[in-house]
Amino acid sequence: MDTTYQQQLAVVTGGSSGIGLELAKQFADHGFDLLIVSDTAKVFAAAEELRRRGAKVDAIQADLATYGGVEALCRRIDSLARPVDAIAINAGVGVGGPFTETELEAELNLIQLNVVSVVHLAKRVVRGMVGRGEGRILFTASIAAEMPGPFEAVYAASKAFVLSFAEALRNELKDSGVTVTALQPGATETNFFHRAGMEDTRVGAGKKSDPADVAREGFEALMEGKDHVVSAMMKEKIQVFTGQVVPEKVKAEQHRKLSEPGSASA
Repeated sequence: MDTTYQQQLAVVTGGSSGIGLELAKQFADHGFDLLIVSDTAKVFAAAEELRRRGAKVDAIQADLATYGGVEALCRRIDSLARPVDAIAINAGVGVGGPFTETELEAELNLIQLNVVSVVHLAKRVVRGMVGRGEGRILFTASIAAEMPGPFEAVYAASKAFVLSFAEALRNELKDSGVTVTALQPGATETNFFHRAGMEDTRVGAGKKSDPADVAREGFEALMEGKDHVVSAMMKEKIQVFTGQVVPEKVKAEQHRKLSEPGSASA
């Protein structure tokens, strides 16, 4: 284990699986102590896995889609009586399908987790970092933030919010000693598409990036103080690059081909 960041503390939300767990492994392997959070009891098994890598790990089960869940996490952070040196605000969820058919409750829950909790947690943590004149913040956005997302309209909009928020906050804090980095994964081999009900879509059934590679690129960008990193397959990176000059209606149609229900067999 690298001891470069020994005795520094990192907080990772959504830390029990997928990109979040892989981010936690990156922090652990570079000497950070960890506080990880998830809405399921899997977070405690993840904590044991991370301890076997030599890290000191605390874990909390909390639903960050609720105000009380975020406050519970903040109380746990405060109870450690030590500064947060880095935080990966990563927890998120998707909802796929036609907007006329998806459940309102599921999409409001998505907004609470992907948008409201991001602002809530950042508000609680950033002031302490600025007061100390140091800290690192990683927001997990998505390449979906770069385009309208038919058949996952609320999810794509939520990630556009996260990306814009991260970029604005980075500018505000540019002279504070606190860095802000946005991680933009493409389609990644996690439980996301199953939970979002998108396994029958072209993107859900297609080739995806390894979450370990995504986390490594995100961690490296965070440590280097970069403003963002697109961690995706080459074809997805090209889409992001060309999207800077392609009209929104064209990007929406391109996204539709990937996310429309049944497109996996089209």
